[in-house]
This record gives sequence, structure tokens and C-alpha cells, in this order.
Amino acid sequence: MATDTAVRELDAVVIGAGFAGLYMNHRLRDTLGLDVHVIEAGTGVGGTWYWNRYPGARCDSEAYMYCFAFDQDLMQEWEWSGKYPEQPEILSYLNHVADRFDLRRNMSFETRVSSAHFDEESNRWDVKTDKGEHYRCRYFITGIGCLSSGQIPDFPGRDTFAGEAYHTGAWPHEGVDFAGKKVAVIGTGSSGVQSIPVIAAEADHLTVFQRTPQYMIPARHGNVDKSVLDEIKTRYETIYEKARHSVGGFPYDVQDRSALDVDDATRQDIFEQSWEDGGFKFMFNSFSDLRTSLPASELAGEFIREKIKETVKDPEVAERLLPLDHPFGSKRVLIDTNYFDTYNRDNVRLVDINVEPINQINETGILAGEEQHDFDIIVYATGFDAMTGSFNKIDIRGRNGQKLKDKWEAGPLTYLGLTSVGFPNMFMITGPGSPSVLSNMPVAIEQHVELITDTVRHMDSSDLELIEAEPEAETAWVQHVNELAEPTMFMHANSWYLGANIPGKPRVFMPYAGGVGTYRKHCEEVVAKGYEGFTFTPADESVSA
Repeated sequence: MATDTAVRELDAVVIGAGFAGLYMNHRLRDTLGLDVHVIEAGTGVGGTWYWNRYPGARCDSEAYMYCFAFDQDLMQEWEWSGKYPEQPEILSYLNHVADRFDLRRNMSFETRVSSAHFDEESNRWDVKTDKGEHYRCRYFITGIGCLSSGQIPDFPGRDTFAGEAYHTGAWPHEGVDFAGKKVAVIGTGSSGVQSIPVIAAEADHLTVFQRTPQYMIPARHGNVDKSVLDEIKTRYETIYEKARHSVGGFPYDVQDRSALDVDDATRQDIFEQSWEDGGFKFMFNSFSDLRTSLPASELAGEFIREKIKETVKDPEVAERLLPLDHPFGSKRVLIDTNYFDTYNRDNVRLVDINVEPINQINETGILAGEEQHDFDIIVYATGFDAMTGSFNKIDIRGRNGQKLKDKWEAGPLTYLGLTSVGFPNMFMITGPGSPSVLSNMPVAIEQHVELITDTVRHMDSSDLELIEAEPEAETAWVQHVNELAEPTMFMHANSWYLGANIPGKPRVFMPYAGGVGTYRKHCEEVVAKGYEGFTFTPADESVSA
């Protein structure tokens, strides 16, 4: 049982030891010389890549872009094995970073932050953990991830299943043996489409329960010639600088052409080339209006649907796999490896739960429609309470005891996705209202960490005690985020971007859709204008009584 211990005074507490927490720790501790403590729920570093160990877990950003760019030696010394790194390789990389910069010595593992309350008398945050530890700090910083609060729908009888059951976001570290087993996978989002081909190859039989057919782009993964990666290393900084000012955090050349302005043959050729290239190039490097024009999006969608029909041999199965209820680009574009080919296997069955809904999970399996399906293992690839779920699991309170969860009851309210009014000296790395999940995450994370570091440095050098967003700035930012999303395809689907996968969650578009380059420029302008939209409290002003 947790017991209270003596209060430990710190400059900063950081939650999370993934990309965000590792870099934040390095910048505050080693660059600014602050007394920092990092609190992590897992037994080791890695964040997303510590928890998501499901079969086939792989990054959908190319390896040479899915890493830190803050240290040239680090960039040069690490060798990636292929185009899209798998979970074990990314986890090894993050452990290498932790080793290289000695980042674990001020971390607590297997520990969860239970509460963080701002004390207006001391202008400090009181942070408490489930281990009974109590920290008092000037800066409270969250690096808790946008997709780290797994959720499983409340299926009737879910807890009565006698077999094994797993969520892809909390996979057993020892792995799962599917050999000779009858397996169900519920969900065809990112983790589902990555794990389904791998499970199908190992299991005796796999049944996929699909709610929403997905658009997918082939990854074209394979071990790249080392000479290619060596050549990239000769111009790494140029590549990253291009990515930092791009739309999605990738160094792709944006083609200034509309899918509607070329003839059918030219359009088909461009789509075919982008399809062969694979990955996000299909979205960012083919036509400029796939995310903003419904007719252009529909042309891309029809191209992909034809590819599905060409791949899946059974016409009835192919028809069930065709995404028809939402336009291309309105949900996360998925990058796949052999997903549609998997449905040509004799040991794979597809169940459309729109036609045969999951009525009950019982002791032996799943009752879908009128049919009982018996299983040894159920895999829930059912996603996350995105963007806000992890915040809601912590009792975070700001001025006047206001709970962040209550403030965000109708949707997250932030300024720059970085701070929230009423919560002084609290920073969110890639919080709601920042590019985050609509970008290559390391690029977005580095920009936020560096902005927070520069802000703390400015405060310390100027003898400033507190920083807090202004209400007018926050209101304007939330409006701006929604205005940017309005003309995009994102508003044409019920997705986790809007919280639509969580019953009762407000339908509010949460990430910033203007691109990482535009966002970076906006942040730079805010700083250049004397931190426009923020209020500072000088250290010599008396604190509240």
C-alpha cells in the first residue's frame, strides 16, 4: 500500500519516458541544468513502443525520419535495418538514446502520477504518485502520448470469456502463442491491419470482425540498401530542415497540382507511381488537394477500391472490404503490408459487424448476429481514447482547484496545444490543438520540447515566476484549430480525431490540421512578439494569499 513520504522539491516533473519525455529530460537537465524527475508507468523507456508490442507493430514513418535530430553524432551512428522500423528496433533505438545520454538516472519506473495540483500559495505544482511519492515542482510537463489510453468497447459479457484476451496497446512482453489456436481480431484500425497478417500466418484460424473498411497504402517495406541510408546521412540536416517546414513532418516535395486538373490517363499514372512508391507519399506527393477536395479525394478513393478488388480473389469478401462510407483522407491513412492479400488465405474469415453485430461475448467466444463463433484468443484492436484520455486518468487541478477534466468536458481547450488557461507553468508536449497525430511525431515532439526549453530559459533569465495562456488567446486558438479542420476531409467521417470512437465524448476536432511548418512559424511569431497570448508573473510579485 502506498504511503506518503517526504516532499521532494524539484524544478520540473515530466510524465512519460517515450520520445517526448526522453528529449524533455535531456533539454531541461543537461542543457538548462535544472533538477528534473521523470515518472514512467512502464518498467523501461519507450513510451508508445514500450506498450505496443503486438505482432506486426511497425512505424508508418520511414526509419531515417522517425528518430531524433537534435544530435548529429547520434544521427550518424545509429543504423536502421529497413524502410519502416518494427517495434523492437524502435525500442532498441530509444534505449540506446537513454544509455547514450544517461537519461534513466533521474527517472522512476513502474510508477503512475495519480494527481497534480497547482498550489496558488507557493506557485508550485504538487505531484503525487501511486507509490506515495510527493514532488513539489515549478514546472509540470506531460509527455503522455496522444494514443496511450487504450479502450475496449463495453461488449455485453466481455468479462465472461474463458480464453485469452488482449488489447493491442497493452501487449504481453513475453508475446502470445497463436499456433494451433482459433483467434478473433476485433477492429481494423492501425494496430489491426498490422497484426492481422502476422496472426493469420501463425494461427489455425483467424476471424476478423470489421466495423469500418479502410483505405490503405502499401508500405513497400523491405531492407533498404545501406548505401541509400549512408547517402541520406550526408545531407541529414537538409532533409530534416525540409521536414520541419513541411505539412506532415516529411521531406517530401509537395506537388502543386490538383487531381481534377489533369486528364484521366495522367492522373492514373501519378496514382500508380505513388502506389508503387508506397507510404505517405501517396497522400503528400501525388496531388495537393486530396485532403481538401471531396471530388479529388473520391478519385483517390476509387483508385484504392479498384486495387482492393484486384487483390482480393473472392468478390464478396472484396466488396465487404471496400471503404464506401467515408472519403479517402477523412480518417488516418493506413500503411499496410499484405493486409488485403491475407483475405485470400483459407484460414481467414471476415465478419462485417454492421451486418452481423457483436451481440455478446460469452465464455467460449463471440455471438455475432445469429452465429456463435468460438475462440481460444480474442484480440481487441479497438484503439484509444485519443488526445485527452491519458489526461483524464490523472487528477490534474489548476487555479481555484479547477479540474482539467471538467474544463475539457465539452472538448479540449488549449493555447497552441501547449498550455491551458488556469494551469500555470503546465506544458503539454503535442497536446490537443497541436499537429501531433497529423504529423511525423518526432518532428512535432522536438519542436515542442525546444519551445518549452526556450520558454523556461527565458523565464529564468528574466526572473519570471509563472507563465499562463490568456483566455482570449485560448479561445481564438481553439476557433482557429476548428476553422482549419472545417474544409478538410477530416470532417467527413466519425473518427478518433473527433473522439467519435468513445461513447459520450464530445465531437470536437482535436489536432491542428494546418501542418507542422505553418504551426512552427506561428509559434515563432508568438515568441517574436514577446510571447503574445501569454501572461508572465514576475518573481518579485507576491503570490496569492
